[in-house]
Amino acid sequence: MQIQVLKSQDGKAAESVELAEAAFGAAFNEPLVHQAVVAYQAGARQGTRAQKNRSAVRGGGAKPWRQKGTGHARAGTIRSPLWRGGGKVFPAAPRNFAQKMNRKMYRGAMRAIFSELVRQDRLVVVDELRFDAPRTKAMVARLEAVGAPDALVVTEAFDLNVALSGRNLPRVEVCDVPALNPVALLRHEKVVMTLPALKKVEAWLA
Repeated sequence: MQIQVLKSQDGKAAESVELAEAAFGAAFNEPLVHQAVVAYQAGARQGTRAQKNRSAVRGGGAKPWRQKGTGHARAGTIRSPLWRGGGKVFPAAPRNFAQKMNRKMYRGAMRAIFSELVRQDRLVVVDELRFDAPRTKAMVARLEAVGAPDALVVTEAFDLNVALSGRNLPRVEVCDVPALNPVALLRHEKVVMTLPALKKVEAWLA
């Protein structure tokens, strides 16, 4: 299996490289990919919401009035859930939404996603992507040259100039190989990867 490597400057073909069948030739496993996406999104939830029950609300230590003879209903605390300012009956508590997913399963889901990107011609490989300074216009020109205005840009390692150049583009997301995730790969129309990043992903998935 071969894929064309484009020049990021003008979008012309530079060379073709051989892709490992084990990494980029897997069948698309929709249930596995769905599980990986759900697990990733669940792990991103904060789960920090918290409410107070009647014992956690400040005050209410004394009985508001005596038990009998006042004409009022019986009351033991002003922090009862029936009272304004009282505690909540079933309060929300902080929780962890993370879902466990085995590393082999996660790697299999990423392998299925990359293989499908190759089959649909949505994976664009460029020789390099470097900027001397953060320039949004330069990023737009490079992506238009390779025909990917809506793209996830993947570099081998974090590059500050590349990240700042794509930060203000609404349809562009920039990340490095260690930060790759299934949601980002599926969110954009195309995935633009540098050749060193492709080799790093191939070594990881093969």
